[in-house]
Amino acid sequence: MSDTISWADFEKLDLRVGTILDVQDFPKAKKPAYQLKLDFGSEIGILQSSAQITVHYSKEELIGKQVVAVVNFPKKQIANFFSECLVTGFADANGDIILTSVDRKLPNGSKLS
Repeated sequence: MSDTISWADFEKLDLRVGTILDVQDFPKAKKPAYQLKLDFGSEIGILQSSAQITVHYSKEELIGKQVVAVVNFPKKQIANFFSECLVTGFADANGDIILTSVDRKLPNGSKLS
């Protein structure tokens, strides 16, 4: 387990639901990855992210999928691409990522509470 944090620390994370709109291959990434465009609703808008999720997901099955992402990290440059949010997931036994998603459709931008 990681270090204990305060409730105030947790509240600093802005975790939101977004719908994947577009998925492109990311050949310049060091590890196999996709470039994603996600819709987080009118308050946040469209953000992009790089995600190493190519083992478990095809580009086609990702379109329309709702996922949970951190939207208040600073932009991170990965090769020639700027990732604007962190799509969350859990590593399987091989270290490959399974996305964190919701089991019912929610409005884009819904905040984890």
